[in-house]
Amino acid sequence: MTFAGPGDNRTPALEIVPLGGLGEFGMNMMAVSWGDTLVLIDAGVMFPEPELLGVDLVIPDLTYLEQRPVKAAALVLTHGHEDHIGGVAHVLRFVDGPIYGTPLTLALVKSKLERHGIDAGSRLVPVRPRSHVTVGDLSIEFLRVTHSIPDAIALAIRSPVGTIIHTGDFKIDQTPLDGEHFDFHRFAELGAQGVLALLADSTNIERPGFSGSEFDVIDAFEELFASTRGKLVVTSFASSIYRMQILVNLAQEFGRKLAFVGRGMIDHAQVAQQLGHLQIPPGLLIRESDVRAYPARQVLCLTTGSQGEPMAALPRIAVATHRHVSVEPGDRVVFSARAIPGNEKAIDRVVNHLARRGADVVTAATKHVHVSGHGSEEELKLMLSLVRPRYVVPIHGEFRQRSRYSRLAERLSTGAPTPLTVLMAENGDVLRFDGTSGAISGRVPTGRVLIDGPGTGEVADEVLRDRRHLAEDGLIVPVLVINKQTGGIEGVPDIITRGLVLEPNAEDLLREAGRIILEVLGETSAEERTDSGLVKEKIRVELRRFFRKRAGRRPLVLPVIMEI
Repeated sequence: MTFAGPGDNRTPALEIVPLGGLGEFGMNMMAVSWGDTLVLIDAGVMFPEPELLGVDLVIPDLTYLEQRPVKAAALVLTHGHEDHIGGVAHVLRFVDGPIYGTPLTLALVKSKLERHGIDAGSRLVPVRPRSHVTVGDLSIEFLRVTHSIPDAIALAIRSPVGTIIHTGDFKIDQTPLDGEHFDFHRFAELGAQGVLALLADSTNIERPGFSGSEFDVIDAFEELFASTRGKLVVTSFASSIYRMQILVNLAQEFGRKLAFVGRGMIDHAQVAQQLGHLQIPPGLLIRESDVRAYPARQVLCLTTGSQGEPMAALPRIAVATHRHVSVEPGDRVVFSARAIPGNEKAIDRVVNHLARRGADVVTAATKHVHVSGHGSEEELKLMLSLVRPRYVVPIHGEFRQRSRYSRLAERLSTGAPTPLTVLMAENGDVLRFDGTSGAISGRVPTGRVLIDGPGTGEVADEVLRDRRHLAEDGLIVPVLVINKQTGGIEGVPDIITRGLVLEPNAEDLLREAGRIILEVLGETSAEERTDSGLVKEKIRVELRRFFRKRAGRRPLVLPVIMEI
């Protein structure tokens, strides 16, 4: 594609390119540009599906940013959830300017960057709702919205051709725990002034009514606190700071000590306390290592692991491998979080392990212990009514959510004085607004990048292919010793197998495989045997052919040659 700018013979236009977050839950990232000025909105990750073996995180393909003639002038973050800030460390090299966000969001980003060895220094610029910043020809206003984490904002971006509003993640909580209300008035004012396009969160369009307030879970938790004889263990997302505060208050009321269990929970609680978003009375908090020192009926544990992540705190508690916390008959475990699609089996395994240990397990299906942070249908209708945009681009959701949102928007616009147009974009589509019209005008490279480990290492296709190969067909390591001087074979080849089922004739099969190796070496000249690469390839080819014929498997063969 080409970029409009000075000297460009195309009409100058505002271009919006979603790089992630359309067609999936997570990995939210969007590029907004006017001429050479590019602003990135969010830099999120997505957690991998089970078939992505050994992959830790998934981020958007950043080829579009690599190909641009200049770097992004700023990165703007809407709130502090992983699907919006988890990829900042991987994106930062394409940003030549500040990172804007609210104080809580930036505090969470700062700790992530430090774990990657990145010192962002003065580039982290805190903003407040109703404040403005100017980036090139773009002016950005920050708007207060309510969500499941404090300090969430939407964005109003003014360009020479009009104003666009990016909602971020939002719901309309009329009784927010921190008293910071959704900014109805400013959204309405912007709508009255005229909004070119609304980029709208579509996640919960399939849920009728309103999502409800964080206060709505208090009744259910009061009942659980009152009726639990043993230890009370609550698992939620580490970023659910409003939920933390509710549980802190109830622990104080019901005379229980509180322990945060799991690094993510501890880190988020510390940041929230430092910024005043979490108030914990003196004497209430204990370390996880002190849990065993108190009677079970006097303890509340708030843990990570609500999605069944194997190394998180709750799954380790469930299989009795956690160093400090265990569950027993009389204890109660509460899942105060929704199951992210794809995690149901992992969660079920944890629930079964907890049940085997005699714990009573409570989920949102049996008690009202969780409310969503995303607006349901009536809240999405209200946003459309306030903003009254000329164009709507449904974002944040799979196709079925976004298509349903588009039908809702079209239905609400019937009879309106200004016609509304829905643009059903996909990741990589270029939305172009030139002042007279808006349309999808092209595509840029897009996709997913798989991240392995705590660094920035990408998992190449061939690595993932090898991992799947190992998982499906196993591994064979033939080990043989060759005399470097004579090329002769010393001893008998040893064959090691891993993940390969060869019963009932395993020993006979391995002996025959050893004979195959000797035959290959017998047909190889002494000079060729001194070329270990050539010998390894010959052995690899013959053993793969042998095991495919005899065992119906295609194991990964890794010959090891020791020269003496």
